[in-house]
Amino acid sequence: MRGRRGASSSPPAARPSSAASPASPIALTGRGGAVVIFGAGVVCGLLSRWLGVPLLAGAGFAIGCALAAFATRPADLLTLVVSPPLVFFAATFAVEFATTLGNGSLVRGVTVGVLTALAATAPWLFFGTVLTVVICLSRGLMTNVRELQDKLAGVRLFEKEENENPVRWDESPTTTQERRPHHGEVD
Repeated sequence: MRGRRGASSSPPAARPSSAASPASPIALTGRGGAVVIFGAGVVCGLLSRWLGVPLLAGAGFAIGCALAAFATRPADLLTLVVSPPLVFFAATFAVEFATTLGNGSLVRGVTVGVLTALAATAPWLFFGTVLTVVICLSRGLMTNVRELQDKLAGVRLFEKEENENPVRWDESPTTTQERRPHHGEVD
């Protein structure tokens, strides 16, 4: 009996702790995921311009979206899902600014470059955004949406409590003989 008891119990230090082992080795916040998308978009956009491979800019953005969607912690998935369009614009602007700097009119060059680049890479923007949404849905995005709905419902309930008593002290009952002046009339 003594042998069985000793074999079944192990010292606390030898047991693996579930809290110590994270679900994934990297856990980014929502802002960190946006930075990953921005970084991938800028680096691949610059490489695309320098190497003359237009496909590289859009593909790099989509890869950045996928990496960010997999590496962002589940609590921040809602923040990440809404950020790709704005991050795409910011990365495109940064690339165009960097490549136009020193080449004539900066304002005209950046404006024309950004509009042209956005038109040329719009399908990649849509693909990267859809890819982010699909990956985040599989990682628990709907839980975040439900939590947001619950918070908003709580806010609405609080507003309802505030307006429970509809008594208005500024209005007094009027008799049929007494006529209140219209807002355009003078007393």
